[in-house]
Amino acid sequence: MSTNERFNCHYCKDSLLGKKYIMKEDTQYCTKCYENLFANCCKSCSLAIGCNCKDLSYKDLHWHEQCFKCAKCSRSLVEKAFAAKDDLLLCTECYAHDYSSKCTTCKKTVMPGSRKMEYKGNSWHETCFLCHRCQQPIGTKSFIPKDTGYFCVPCFEKQFAYQCCACKKAITTGGVTYQDKPWHRECFLCISCKKQLSGQRFTSRENYPYCLECFSNLYAKKCVGCTKPITSLAGAKYISFEERQWHSECFTCIQCSVSLVGRGFLTQRDNILCTDCGREK
Repeated sequence: MSTNERFNCHYCKDSLLGKKYIMKEDTQYCTKCYENLFANCCKSCSLAIGCNCKDLSYKDLHWHEQCFKCAKCSRSLVEKAFAAKDDLLLCTECYAHDYSSKCTTCKKTVMPGSRKMEYKGNSWHETCFLCHRCQQPIGTKSFIPKDTGYFCVPCFEKQFAYQCCACKKAITTGGVTYQDKPWHRECFLCISCKKQLSGQRFTSRENYPYCLECFSNLYAKKCVGCTKPITSLAGAKYISFEERQWHSECFTCIQCSVSLVGRGFLTQRDNILCTDCGREK
């Protein structure tokens, strides 16, 4: 292959000696063939973006430098901030005027690209979304709405939240009340076994809360028959005789096991018998 042939356009075969050419994937093309084969089409004017022009792109679309303009006011967007709306490019001023939200506090436009806060359909500049109490920007921190204001968590706790009588910390969600005092759910525990009592049946002794199991084991009378605690907390009935107690279902004849509830019975030392068994003795 001659030197001249090596410097021909790959497509039209014209000599490139002394001419401008463009390399693509290690292959040379004259500018005309390159533009016909590879140049992008301008989104605005629909003409090819030639080798001597800047090719500006956005989301797989291309523009001549002079065509890259705001779709509304026609000002150049080259090296400027812009926004897209329905496939149209707009300068920040036009976009803000037509589409941007207004700050609830200062009533000014929240410009595209600037940080803003949104809550229940309202918008704020980041520097305008302030805690109602301390007047410091809330930013991305947690906040709590109250009436018409918004409070950072520390301020809400100082101004509104109850203090748990156990841990002395603020109760921000939920909580329980016992003897007119507020508690975190996780702090309201059985004084004996420390089991959480929130949502459970419990009782008290000397103003201390107990789960039913602990109260029964510690303070309830014991059944002579089964030796288990007798508690009336669940509506259980029991029999009492000579300072001894039985569950109703345990008050039976020691010999034949017939229930003695509502029936006459006899005693033999520490035992109780039905009258039939008592006569046999």
